[in-house]
Amino acid sequence: MTDKHGTSGDHVELKVPATSAYLAVLRTAAAGLAARLDFTLDDIEDLRIAVDEACALLLPLADEDAQLTCRFVLDGPTLQVAVSVPSEGPEPQPGSFAWTVLSALAGDVEATSANGAVTITLRKSRVVSAG
Repeated sequence: MTDKHGTSGDHVELKVPATSAYLAVLRTAAAGLAARLDFTLDDIEDLRIAVDEACALLLPLADEDAQLTCRFVLDGPTLQVAVSVPSEGPEPQPGSFAWTVLSALAGDVEATSANGAVTITLRKSRVVSAG
């Protein structure tokens, strides 16, 4: 299956209530999938924190009684994580401290607002050694 970014690979989707009580589930899933792609321990921890930061940016925007959806796509050395909540609010903007943290931890970060949902997408690739 190919997604809108032209990637293909294994897809995992989790839906949890949009409250901070369930963020540990998403952090753990992110860590487990990154380990499956042979990310370093530092990169796994960075991704766990990035997923937590993305969720923290989205939770205040979520509609009441909403579910937070987290989609993981494993594609070669890259793990893409798209976190979204139903919301009519605007997406988070680059330039904030939280956005700077996300970019430093995940590398490629984008936010979109479409079809009644706000989504933050992170892409992190493991470093492939030359030897």
